Amino acid sequence: MKYVVVLGDGMADWPIESLNGETPLSCAETPCMDALAKVSEIGMVATIPEGMAPGSDTANLSVMGYDPRKYYTGRSPLEALSIGVDMKNSDVVYRCNLVTLTEEDIPYEEQRILDHSSGEISTEDADILLKDVCRELENENYHFYTGTSYRHCLVWNNGKVLELTPPHDVLTQKIGSYLPDEERLLYMQKRSYEILKEHPLNKKRKEQGLNPANSLWFWGAGTKPILTSFEAIHHKKGVMISAVDLLKGIAVGAEMDRIVVEGANGGLHTNYEGKARAAVDALTKKGYDFAYIHVEAPDEMGHQGSVERKIQAIEYLDQRLIRLVKEGLDAAGEDYRMLILPDHPTPVKVRTHVAEPVPYLLYDSTAPEQHDWHYNEKEAADSGKTVSHGWDMMKYLFGGELC
Repeated sequence: MKYVVVLGDGMADWPIESLNGETPLSCAETPCMDALAKVSEIGMVATIPEGMAPGSDTANLSVMGYDPRKYYTGRSPLEALSIGVDMKNSDVVYRCNLVTLTEEDIPYEEQRILDHSSGEISTEDADILLKDVCRELENENYHFYTGTSYRHCLVWNNGKVLELTPPHDVLTQKIGSYLPDEERLLYMQKRSYEILKEHPLNKKRKEQGLNPANSLWFWGAGTKPILTSFEAIHHKKGVMISAVDLLKGIAVGAEMDRIVVEGANGGLHTNYEGKARAAVDALTKKGYDFAYIHVEAPDEMGHQGSVERKIQAIEYLDQRLIRLVKEGLDAAGEDYRMLILPDHPTPVKVRTHVAEPVPYLLYDSTAPEQHDWHYNEKEAADSGKTVSHGWDMMKYLFGGELC
């Protein structure tokens, strides 16, 4: 038996008036997921422990079988694992976004965040900008590391864990109330804006109609993580397929292998087909028992507040990834179980994460049962199946009982 998780990040949503009270998931054309739903179990699962922030960090740890209340030490240290940062126990790691501020002729504190991702800036452009900032801001206590696209890391030697707000939570708002109180962090953010707003690369980006990456933004602080080996817990040899450092970092901590797919970028136009092929090859040719396929696009489109692009991301996931995984495993004659779900909702209306339960679909190729379900939030809730602890889903996928 082979096992697959397809994680559509932020895919769940709230009913939207322009969609006649439906959600992007219910409106999207998803013939593969709908067909699977008719022969699968669908229900709702709570992935975020009560009282914890609804981040992709806590939620994906939960889906992978790690109770965040036990294993979570912060988001950024997981990302740092992915890019090879050698963390000391005394280090504090911060996520360092490259964001787009308004560039009005007003004090830094009065600027507003237009884009938390600087137009999904390429890693190549981001690296150029970050290196130029580093030349002035790095010292023996503060070190910057380039990650992927707009997502980077700051390591503060013997630092402090400060609660700072993610930039996607304050889009279009004045930033003054959300800036760090700590003197050095505040200085680095303000100085980065002075350096980057006049940078030749940002001037070129604006000429091309692209959002400039004109300020650093610190958040997501944490300390060195310690995860138990995934294989030791579940006795399955697993592989992670994702474009984002957070998921790759969780894989490093869990001692799972990672597959880098060319053209996979965490955006709407990621390489869906390449991810599907990588998963099928891993399961049918390379001896893996389990593949975790993470797709960031629905979450990014939710943060952008785009109903149309979020629907498109879900349709791409269905037809360009899930369909190909199913066809590949069927053609190979493999028995398999596939779990499809979001990690958390990212409602277009609020453009950030919420902690509500999400719909799941659990398909078993060996035990089809006919239902009249479609895969979406309403029908999953109407099914009456609710899993209260998301970290139980992994052992459930592997054939165990829910607690």
